[in-house]
Amino acid sequence: MQKGKVDVLLGLQWGDEGKGKVVDVLTPQYDVVARFQGGPNAGHTLEFEGEKYVLRSIPSGIFQGGKVNIIGNGVVLAPDLFMNEAKDLEKSGHDLRNRLHISKKAHLIMPTHRVLDAAYEAQKGKSKVGTTGKGIGPTYTDKISRNGLRVGDIFDNFEEKYAAHKARHEAILKSLDYTDYDITEVEKVWMEGIEYMKQFQIVDSEYEINQILKSGKSILCEGAQGTLLDVDFGSYPFVTSSNTICAGACTGLGIGPNKIGEVFGIMKAYCTRVGAGPFPTELFDETGAKIRDLGHEYGAVTGRERRCGWIDLVALRYAIAVNGVTQLIMMKSDVLDGFDTIKACVAYKQNGVEIDHFPYSIEEGIEPVYKELPGWKTDMTKFTSEDQFPKEFSDYIKFLEAELETPIKIISIGPDRDQTIVRK
Repeated sequence: MQKGKVDVLLGLQWGDEGKGKVVDVLTPQYDVVARFQGGPNAGHTLEFEGEKYVLRSIPSGIFQGGKVNIIGNGVVLAPDLFMNEAKDLEKSGHDLRNRLHISKKAHLIMPTHRVLDAAYEAQKGKSKVGTTGKGIGPTYTDKISRNGLRVGDIFDNFEEKYAAHKARHEAILKSLDYTDYDITEVEKVWMEGIEYMKQFQIVDSEYEINQILKSGKSILCEGAQGTLLDVDFGSYPFVTSSNTICAGACTGLGIGPNKIGEVFGIMKAYCTRVGAGPFPTELFDETGAKIRDLGHEYGAVTGRERRCGWIDLVALRYAIAVNGVTQLIMMKSDVLDGFDTIKACVAYKQNGVEIDHFPYSIEEGIEPVYKELPGWKTDMTKFTSEDQFPKEFSDYIKFLEAELETPIKIISIGPDRDQTIVRK
Protein backbone atom coordinates (compact mmCIF):
# COMPACT_ATOMS: atom_id res chain seq x y z
CA MET A 1 0.00 0.00 0.00
CA GLN A 2 1.24 3.47 -0.85
CA LYS A 3 2.21 5.41 2.23
CA GLY A 4 1.27 9.02 2.76
CA LYS A 5 3.60 11.89 3.47
CA VAL A 6 4.11 14.30 6.31
CA ASP A 7 5.57 17.73 5.67
CA VAL A 8 6.32 20.17 8.48
CA LEU A 9 5.98 23.95 8.40
CA LEU A 10 7.54 26.05 11.16
CA GLY A 11 9.02 29.42 12.01
CA LEU A 12 12.79 29.98 12.02
CA GLN A 13 12.98 33.22 14.00
CA TRP A 14 11.25 34.41 17.20
CA GLY A 15 7.75 33.65 15.91
CA ASP A 16 5.34 35.93 14.04
CA GLU A 17 6.87 34.91 10.69
CA GLY A 18 3.51 34.56 8.92
CA LYS A 19 2.97 30.80 9.25
CA GLY A 20 -0.82 31.09 9.12
CA LYS A 21 -0.86 32.61 5.65
CA VAL A 22 1.54 29.97 4.28
CA VAL A 23 -0.44 27.07 5.77
CA ASP A 24 -3.55 28.52 4.11
CA VAL A 25 -1.71 28.78 0.77
CA LEU A 26 -0.24 25.25 0.96
CA THR A 27 -3.32 23.45 2.34
CA PRO A 28 -4.84 22.62 -1.10
CA GLN A 29 -1.86 20.27 -1.65
CA TYR A 30 -2.67 18.25 1.51
CA ASP A 31 -5.51 16.15 2.87
CA VAL A 32 -5.03 17.07 6.53
CA VAL A 33 -3.51 19.97 8.52
CA ALA A 34 -2.36 19.24 12.08
CA ARG A 35 -1.13 21.62 14.80
CA PHE A 36 1.55 20.01 16.98
CA GLN A 37 2.46 22.36 19.87
CA GLY A 38 1.82 25.65 21.64
CA GLY A 39 -1.30 27.28 22.97
CA PRO A 40 -3.52 30.32 22.42
CA ASN A 41 -0.62 32.70 23.03
CA ALA A 42 0.24 32.31 19.33
CA GLY A 43 -1.92 34.11 16.79
CA HIS A 44 -1.92 33.23 13.10
CA THR A 45 -3.37 36.03 10.97
CA LEU A 46 -4.90 35.29 7.56
CA GLU A 47 -6.35 37.74 5.05
CA PHE A 48 -8.38 36.90 1.96
CA GLU A 49 -11.53 38.05 0.17
CA GLY A 50 -11.40 41.32 2.11
CA GLU A 51 -11.66 39.59 5.50
CA LYS A 52 -9.09 39.22 8.28
CA TYR A 53 -9.04 36.25 10.67
CA VAL A 54 -6.87 35.54 13.72
CA LEU A 55 -6.50 31.89 14.73
CA ARG A 56 -5.13 30.94 18.15
CA SER A 57 -5.60 27.20 18.59
CA ILE A 58 -7.39 26.08 15.43
CA PRO A 59 -5.08 25.03 12.55
CA SER A 60 -4.82 27.49 9.67
CA GLY A 61 -6.03 24.93 7.13
CA ILE A 62 -9.60 25.29 8.38
CA PHE A 63 -10.53 27.77 5.62
CA GLN A 64 -9.68 25.50 2.71
CA GLY A 65 -12.46 23.26 1.40
CA GLY A 66 -13.41 20.21 3.41
CA LYS A 67 -9.95 19.43 4.76
CA VAL A 68 -9.65 17.73 8.15
CA ASN A 69 -7.78 19.82 10.76
CA ILE A 70 -6.34 18.19 13.88
CA ILE A 71 -5.35 19.78 17.19
CA GLY A 72 -2.61 17.40 18.33
CA ASN A 73 -1.60 16.06 21.73
CA GLY A 74 1.31 18.51 21.96
CA VAL A 75 -1.05 21.50 22.06
CA VAL A 76 -2.37 23.02 25.30
CA LEU A 77 -5.99 24.11 24.93
CA ALA A 78 -8.08 26.68 26.82
CA PRO A 79 -11.74 25.63 26.43
CA ASP A 80 -13.14 29.14 26.86
CA LEU A 81 -10.77 30.73 24.33
CA PHE A 82 -11.27 27.81 21.95
CA MET A 83 -15.06 28.25 22.18
CA ASN A 84 -14.86 31.97 21.38
CA GLU A 85 -12.49 31.37 18.48
CA ALA A 86 -14.61 28.55 17.02
CA LYS A 87 -17.87 30.47 17.37
CA ASP A 88 -16.38 33.45 15.52
CA LEU A 89 -15.38 31.16 12.67
CA GLU A 90 -18.79 29.49 12.61
CA LYS A 91 -20.44 32.92 12.38
CA SER A 92 -18.39 33.60 9.25
CA GLY A 93 -19.84 30.46 7.65
CA HIS A 94 -17.09 27.90 8.27
CA ASP A 95 -18.25 24.41 9.20
CA LEU A 96 -16.02 23.19 12.04
CA ARG A 97 -17.93 20.36 13.72
CA ASN A 98 -17.09 17.71 11.12
CA ARG A 99 -13.71 19.02 10.05
CA LEU A 100 -11.96 19.84 13.31
CA HIS A 101 -10.66 16.95 15.44
CA ILE A 102 -9.15 17.37 18.91
CA SER A 103 -6.68 14.98 20.52
CA LYS A 104 -7.78 13.36 23.78
CA LYS A 105 -4.19 13.74 24.97
CA ALA A 106 -4.00 17.54 24.54
CA HIS A 107 -3.69 19.22 27.95
CA LEU A 108 -6.24 21.72 29.27
CA ILE A 109 -5.29 25.23 30.38
CA MET A 110 -7.28 25.85 33.57
CA PRO A 111 -8.30 29.31 34.86
CA THR A 112 -5.89 28.81 37.77
CA HIS A 113 -3.04 28.21 35.30
CA ARG A 114 -3.43 31.83 34.18
CA VAL A 115 -3.29 33.03 37.77
CA LEU A 116 -0.17 30.94 38.33
CA ASP A 117 1.33 32.47 35.19
CA ALA A 118 0.84 35.96 36.63
CA ALA A 119 2.14 34.90 40.06
CA TYR A 120 5.33 33.36 38.66
CA GLU A 121 6.03 36.42 36.49
CA ALA A 122 5.48 38.75 39.47
CA GLN A 123 8.02 36.73 41.44
CA LYS A 124 10.70 37.16 38.77
CA GLY A 125 10.89 40.92 39.24
CA LYS A 126 13.37 42.36 36.74
CA SER A 127 14.00 38.92 35.20
CA LYS A 128 10.53 38.66 33.64
CA VAL A 129 10.30 36.43 30.57
CA GLY A 130 7.49 38.48 29.01
CA THR A 131 4.84 35.76 29.03
CA THR A 132 1.43 36.55 27.53
CA GLY A 133 -0.29 35.48 30.78
CA LYS A 134 -2.39 32.84 28.99
CA GLY A 135 -1.29 30.05 31.37
CA ILE A 136 0.81 28.19 28.80
CA GLY A 137 3.94 27.67 30.95
CA PRO A 138 2.13 26.43 34.08
CA THR A 139 0.08 24.02 31.94
CA TYR A 140 3.20 22.50 30.39
CA THR A 141 4.77 22.42 33.87
CA ASP A 142 1.83 20.32 35.11
CA LYS A 143 2.12 18.10 32.05
CA ILE A 144 5.81 17.38 32.62
CA SER A 145 5.35 16.90 36.38
CA ARG A 146 2.55 14.40 35.62
CA ASN A 147 -0.15 16.56 37.17
CA GLY A 148 -2.01 17.56 34.00
CA LEU A 149 -5.68 17.56 33.11
CA ARG A 150 -6.31 16.36 29.55
CA VAL A 151 -9.11 16.71 27.02
CA GLY A 152 -9.95 13.01 27.39
CA ASP A 153 -10.65 13.59 31.09
CA ILE A 154 -13.79 15.64 30.33
CA PHE A 155 -15.74 12.42 29.75
CA ASP A 156 -14.74 10.62 32.95
CA ASN A 157 -15.44 11.93 36.47
CA PHE A 158 -14.36 15.38 35.31
CA GLU A 159 -15.76 17.52 38.12
CA GLU A 160 -13.81 15.60 40.75
CA LYS A 161 -10.58 15.73 38.72
CA TYR A 162 -11.00 19.44 38.05
CA ALA A 163 -11.62 20.21 41.73
CA ALA A 164 -8.48 18.30 42.79
CA HIS A 165 -6.30 20.17 40.28
CA LYS A 166 -7.80 23.52 41.22
CA ALA A 167 -7.20 22.86 44.94
CA ARG A 168 -3.56 22.01 44.24
CA HIS A 169 -3.11 25.27 42.26
CA GLU A 170 -4.77 27.29 45.02
CA ALA A 171 -2.36 25.79 47.57
CA ILE A 172 0.59 26.83 45.39
CA LEU A 173 -0.80 30.36 45.00
CA LYS A 174 -1.27 30.62 48.75
CA SER A 175 2.34 29.54 49.30
CA LEU A 176 3.41 32.32 46.91
CA ASP A 177 1.29 34.78 48.89
CA TYR A 178 -0.65 35.50 45.70
CA THR A 179 -4.27 35.49 46.82
CA ASP A 180 -5.78 38.63 45.30
CA TYR A 181 -7.60 37.07 42.34
CA ASP A 182 -11.14 36.07 41.41
CA ILE A 183 -11.80 33.46 38.72
CA THR A 184 -15.56 33.09 39.31
CA GLU A 185 -16.69 34.55 35.97
CA VAL A 186 -13.77 33.12 34.00
CA GLU A 187 -14.47 29.67 35.45
CA LYS A 188 -18.13 29.89 34.42
CA VAL A 189 -17.21 30.58 30.78
CA TRP A 190 -14.44 27.95 30.96
CA MET A 191 -16.99 25.29 31.96
CA GLU A 192 -19.23 26.41 29.08
CA GLY A 193 -16.20 25.85 26.86
CA ILE A 194 -15.86 22.30 28.17
CA GLU A 195 -19.48 21.53 27.20
CA TYR A 196 -18.99 23.21 23.83
CA MET A 197 -15.89 21.09 23.10
CA LYS A 198 -17.92 17.92 23.56
CA GLN A 199 -19.71 18.72 20.28
CA PHE A 200 -16.49 18.19 18.34
CA GLN A 201 -14.76 14.98 17.31
CA ILE A 202 -12.42 14.19 20.19
CA VAL A 203 -10.11 11.47 18.99
CA ASP A 204 -7.05 9.32 19.62
CA SER A 205 -5.17 11.56 17.23
CA GLU A 206 -1.99 9.48 17.02
CA TYR A 207 -4.02 6.53 15.69
CA GLU A 208 -5.99 8.74 13.35
CA ILE A 209 -2.84 10.38 11.95
CA ASN A 210 -1.04 7.09 11.36
CA GLN A 211 -4.15 5.62 9.75
CA ILE A 212 -4.33 8.65 7.44
CA LEU A 213 -0.72 8.00 6.42
CA LYS A 214 -1.33 4.29 5.88
CA SER A 215 -4.17 5.14 3.52
CA GLY A 216 -1.75 7.15 1.37
CA LYS A 217 -2.98 10.61 2.32
CA SER A 218 -0.82 13.63 3.09
CA ILE A 219 -0.50 15.76 6.23
CA LEU A 220 0.88 19.25 6.73
CA CYS A 221 2.08 19.81 10.30
CA GLU A 222 1.77 23.39 11.54
CA GLY A 223 3.97 24.79 14.30
CA ALA A 224 3.43 27.85 16.48
CA GLN A 225 5.96 30.45 17.69
CA GLY A 226 9.47 30.06 16.21
CA THR A 227 12.69 28.06 16.51
CA LEU A 228 14.47 30.68 18.62
CA LEU A 229 11.68 30.29 21.20
CA ASP A 230 12.15 26.51 21.47
CA VAL A 231 12.46 25.45 25.12
CA ASP A 232 15.66 23.47 24.37
CA PHE A 233 17.31 25.36 21.51
CA GLY A 234 15.98 28.90 21.83
CA SER A 235 17.31 31.92 23.72
CA TYR A 236 16.63 30.30 27.11
CA PRO A 237 15.10 31.30 29.51
CA PHE A 238 13.34 33.80 27.22
CA VAL A 239 11.53 31.05 25.35
CA THR A 240 8.14 29.36 25.14
CA SER A 241 7.35 26.14 27.03
CA SER A 242 7.27 23.64 24.16
CA ASN A 243 9.46 22.26 21.39
CA THR A 244 8.78 24.50 18.40
CA ILE A 245 11.29 22.69 16.17
CA CYS A 246 10.62 19.90 13.67
CA ALA A 247 11.14 17.18 16.30
CA GLY A 248 8.12 18.64 18.11
CA ALA A 249 5.91 17.42 15.26
CA CYS A 250 6.89 13.84 16.09
CA THR A 251 6.16 14.10 19.82
CA GLY A 252 3.22 16.49 19.37
CA LEU A 253 1.35 14.26 16.93
CA GLY A 254 2.71 10.75 17.36
CA ILE A 255 4.54 10.62 14.03
CA GLY A 256 7.71 8.58 13.46
CA PRO A 257 10.67 10.71 12.27
CA ASN A 258 11.07 8.50 9.18
CA LYS A 259 7.66 9.73 7.97
CA ILE A 260 8.75 13.37 7.62
CA GLY A 261 9.48 14.63 4.12
CA GLU A 262 9.77 18.35 3.38
CA VAL A 263 10.52 20.79 6.19
CA PHE A 264 9.38 24.29 5.26
CA GLY A 265 11.21 26.97 7.22
CA ILE A 266 9.53 30.37 7.32
CA MET A 267 11.41 33.60 7.87
CA LYS A 268 10.80 37.29 7.38
CA ALA A 269 13.02 39.38 5.08
CA TYR A 270 13.99 41.10 8.35
CA CYS A 271 13.56 39.99 11.97
CA THR A 272 11.18 40.70 14.88
CA ARG A 273 10.75 39.68 18.48
CA VAL A 274 7.94 40.13 21.01
CA GLY A 275 8.47 40.41 24.76
CA ALA A 276 11.70 40.26 26.72
CA GLY A 277 14.94 38.55 25.77
CA PRO A 278 18.08 39.10 23.70
CA PHE A 279 17.83 40.23 20.07
CA PRO A 280 21.26 40.91 18.49
CA THR A 281 20.04 42.77 15.38
CA GLU A 282 17.37 44.88 17.09
CA LEU A 283 17.12 48.46 15.78
CA PHE A 284 16.34 51.26 18.22
CA ASP A 285 16.35 54.01 15.58
CA GLU A 286 14.02 55.40 12.91
CA THR A 287 14.75 52.43 10.65
CA GLY A 288 13.40 50.01 13.26
CA ALA A 289 10.30 52.17 13.75
CA LYS A 290 9.79 52.36 9.98
CA ILE A 291 9.97 48.56 9.62
CA ARG A 292 7.47 48.20 12.48
CA ASP A 293 4.99 50.62 10.91
CA LEU A 294 5.31 49.32 7.34
CA GLY A 295 5.11 45.70 8.52
CA HIS A 296 2.23 46.35 10.97
CA GLU A 297 4.35 44.60 13.57
CA TYR A 298 1.91 44.26 16.43
CA GLY A 299 0.92 40.95 18.04
CA ALA A 300 -2.16 39.27 16.53
CA VAL A 301 -3.36 38.08 19.95
CA THR A 302 -1.78 40.51 22.40
CA GLY A 303 -1.48 43.69 20.28
CA ARG A 304 2.02 44.06 21.70
CA GLU A 305 4.49 46.15 19.71
CA ARG A 306 7.11 43.93 18.11
CA ARG A 307 10.78 44.77 18.34
CA CYS A 308 12.28 45.02 14.82
CA GLY A 309 15.72 44.53 13.31
CA TRP A 310 17.68 43.37 10.29
CA ILE A 311 17.74 39.72 9.23
CA ASP A 312 20.08 37.55 11.34
CA LEU A 313 21.77 34.90 9.20
CA VAL A 314 23.77 33.44 12.12
CA ALA A 315 20.54 32.58 13.92
CA LEU A 316 18.90 31.39 10.69
CA ARG A 317 21.74 29.00 9.86
CA TYR A 318 21.35 27.54 13.35
CA ALA A 319 17.57 27.23 12.96
CA ILE A 320 17.91 25.54 9.57
CA ALA A 321 20.34 23.00 11.06
CA VAL A 322 18.29 21.99 14.13
CA ASN A 323 15.14 21.63 12.02
CA GLY A 324 16.61 19.93 8.95
CA VAL A 325 14.95 22.56 6.74
CA THR A 326 14.68 21.54 3.09
CA GLN A 327 13.22 24.75 1.68
CA LEU A 328 12.74 28.33 2.81
CA ILE A 329 9.76 30.64 2.59
CA MET A 330 10.44 34.37 2.87
CA MET A 331 7.67 36.60 4.18
CA LYS A 332 7.09 40.37 4.15
CA SER A 333 9.63 41.13 1.43
CA ASP A 334 7.41 44.08 0.44
CA VAL A 335 8.09 45.80 3.79
CA LEU A 336 11.63 46.52 2.58
CA ASP A 337 10.50 47.83 -0.84
CA GLY A 338 11.35 51.47 -0.04
CA PHE A 339 14.78 51.15 1.59
CA ASP A 340 17.95 52.47 -0.10
CA THR A 341 20.12 49.94 1.70
CA ILE A 342 19.34 46.53 3.21
CA LYS A 343 21.52 45.03 5.92
CA ALA A 344 22.06 41.37 6.83
CA CYS A 345 23.90 40.09 9.89
CA VAL A 346 26.47 37.56 8.63
CA ALA A 347 28.44 37.00 11.88
CA TYR A 348 28.63 38.08 15.53
CA LYS A 349 31.43 39.71 17.43
CA GLN A 350 31.45 38.15 20.89
CA ASN A 351 33.66 40.07 23.29
CA GLY A 352 35.60 41.38 20.29
CA VAL A 353 36.09 37.98 18.58
CA GLU A 354 34.18 37.28 15.34
CA ILE A 355 32.12 34.07 15.36
CA ASP A 356 29.73 32.57 12.80
CA HIS A 357 27.81 30.20 15.11
CA PHE A 358 24.89 30.76 17.49
CA PRO A 359 26.47 30.69 20.97
CA TYR A 360 25.17 29.26 24.26
CA SER A 361 24.15 32.74 25.40
CA ILE A 362 23.37 35.80 23.25
CA GLU A 363 22.44 37.98 26.21
CA GLU A 364 25.65 39.97 26.57
CA GLY A 365 28.75 40.88 24.58
CA ILE A 366 27.19 40.17 21.17
CA GLU A 367 27.61 42.66 18.36
CA PRO A 368 26.22 41.96 14.86
CA VAL A 369 28.54 42.09 11.85
CA TYR A 370 26.58 43.40 8.87
CA LYS A 371 26.84 43.13 5.11
CA GLU A 372 25.13 45.96 3.23
CA LEU A 373 23.20 45.34 0.03
CA PRO A 374 21.49 47.81 -2.30
CA GLY A 375 17.72 48.13 -1.88
CA TRP A 376 15.36 47.48 -4.80
CA LYS A 377 13.24 50.64 -4.38
CA THR A 378 10.30 49.02 -6.17
CA ASP A 379 6.70 48.37 -5.11
CA MET A 380 6.41 44.59 -5.59
CA THR A 381 2.97 44.10 -4.03
CA LYS A 382 1.21 43.68 -7.42
CA PHE A 383 3.78 41.31 -8.91
CA THR A 384 2.58 37.86 -10.02
CA SER A 385 5.84 36.24 -11.12
CA GLU A 386 9.49 36.18 -10.06
CA ASP A 387 10.34 37.37 -13.60
CA GLN A 388 9.11 40.81 -12.49
CA PHE A 389 11.55 41.07 -9.57
CA PRO A 390 14.04 43.93 -9.82
CA LYS A 391 17.68 42.83 -10.13
CA GLU A 392 18.54 44.06 -6.63
CA PHE A 393 15.84 41.88 -5.08
CA SER A 394 16.90 38.85 -7.13
CA ASP A 395 20.45 39.48 -5.94
CA TYR A 396 19.22 39.65 -2.32
CA ILE A 397 17.56 36.24 -2.75
CA LYS A 398 20.73 34.75 -4.27
CA PHE A 399 22.80 36.19 -1.44
CA LEU A 400 20.49 34.67 1.20
CA GLU A 401 20.42 31.27 -0.53
CA ALA A 402 24.23 31.19 -0.70
CA GLU A 403 24.61 32.21 2.97
CA LEU A 404 21.94 29.79 4.20
CA GLU A 405 22.72 26.95 1.77
CA THR A 406 19.00 26.33 1.35
CA PRO A 407 16.68 27.27 -1.54
CA ILE A 408 14.02 29.97 -1.09
CA LYS A 409 10.98 28.47 -2.82
CA ILE A 410 8.14 30.83 -1.86
CA ILE A 411 8.15 34.60 -1.46
CA SER A 412 5.34 36.62 0.09
CA ILE A 413 4.88 40.19 -1.15
CA GLY A 414 1.80 41.17 0.88
CA PRO A 415 -0.70 39.84 3.45
CA ASP A 416 -3.29 38.51 1.02
CA ARG A 417 -3.42 34.87 -0.04
CA ASP A 418 -2.86 35.93 -3.67
CA GLN A 419 0.27 37.95 -2.86
CA THR A 420 2.41 34.83 -2.90
CA ILE A 421 4.98 33.90 -5.52
CA VAL A 422 6.14 30.29 -5.89
CA ARG A 423 9.56 30.26 -7.54
CA LYS A 424 10.43 27.90 -10.36
